[in-house]
Amino acid sequence: MTILAVLHQEIRVNFRYGVYFTQDLFAPHNPLLAEITGGGGGDFPRKLLFVVDQGLYRRHPRLLEEIIAYLGHHPGHLQLASPPLLVPGGERVKNEAAPVFLVRRAIQQAGLCRHSYVVAVGGGAVIDMAGYAAATAHRGLRLIRIPTTVMAQADASIGVKNSINAFGQKNFLGTFAPPWAVLNDCSFLTTLSRRDWLSGVAEALKVALIKDASFFAFLEKAAAALKNRDLEVMQRLIRRSAALHLDHIAHGGDPFESGSSRPLDFGHWAAHKLEQLSAFELRHGEAVAIGMALDATYSHLAGLLPVAPWRRILALLARLGLPRWAPVLGNVRAVLQGLQEFREHLGGRLTIMLLAGIGQPLEVHELERETVEQAIAILGRRAAGGVRQPATAGLAAGPV
Repeated sequence: MTILAVLHQEIRVNFRYGVYFTQDLFAPHNPLLAEITGGGGGDFPRKLLFVVDQGLYRRHPRLLEEIIAYLGHHPGHLQLASPPLLVPGGERVKNEAAPVFLVRRAIQQAGLCRHSYVVAVGGGAVIDMAGYAAATAHRGLRLIRIPTTVMAQADASIGVKNSINAFGQKNFLGTFAPPWAVLNDCSFLTTLSRRDWLSGVAEALKVALIKDASFFAFLEKAAAALKNRDLEVMQRLIRRSAALHLDHIAHGGDPFESGSSRPLDFGHWAAHKLEQLSAFELRHGEAVAIGMALDATYSHLAGLLPVAPWRRILALLARLGLPRWAPVLGNVRAVLQGLQEFREHLGGRLTIMLLAGIGQPLEVHELERETVEQAIAILGRRAAGGVRQPATAGLAAGPV
């Protein structure tokens, strides 16, 4: 084949967005939302379409009134595009096609343009879905994320990904589209269920394990306070977790995941499958906690992670009230299918993050089936009452 000519083009695009921490976001005296949406230039009011988590609305029954009153307090700058759109909360909103259609239809009927805003208020699943709808309408509307759970504030809303589930696979459909801003309001955390409060800590523990041993030590000291719903300590956790995630996205060299390495997905290859196998009864954070327990145990069995840090990791999971086992983990064959799905999702060569120490990540490109099975068996025995494990290279030192 003869090439007659080649034209090369290089495009560099800089994205900048802020993650803000506030309280009582929709109080009339709080100017943050008005300032964020009024900063796009022009002398016309900005249209805002609010997509609100129904579960959040049940816990905050005056929320829609507060949103409408807030925009009424800033009539020259902000315009409510339509009544706030209520959508189901939790993973259900990502499993069904209807919510994305409803958001896109609301965007079209309200006449939103690329200078308008979709404002997603709720947990990580709602923000994922609304972000996907916003990113695919008019090739991208401005998205403001207002996460209202620990998981969403510490991790899920910080990055540049939006998605829904399809064909039985988590996050099969999605986009890379940075938000206009992320607004973390700590007042929403006070009404979380105990389960949601605790499960959100898992992603903070994850980023500590792969990036920051001192943050892990902080979590060890703060475990009791976190279980007792100390809001000040939780805010410190969220800010540190968000900073570590943002630092990786900005400086990790692959913000749009064009390669196969995904350090921030430590513990996730199994977690995604466990969510599916449990029919999403497991919260994402609970599944990640189990996935981290599995990968830490595998790391130890493979001779990568010494026994002392392995025990610290499992002990901290327990002290934080996070699970290390669920019955679906015993379905080894189905769990191992998650490896192939994880590779397909990343593309290219399978890359799994393991641990050589706390804050010391180590990438591998294959997992030994027998070692995975052994790790699952160990976690199962621990859950059943701490039966001693037959001697292995790493675990002969004591009970498992």
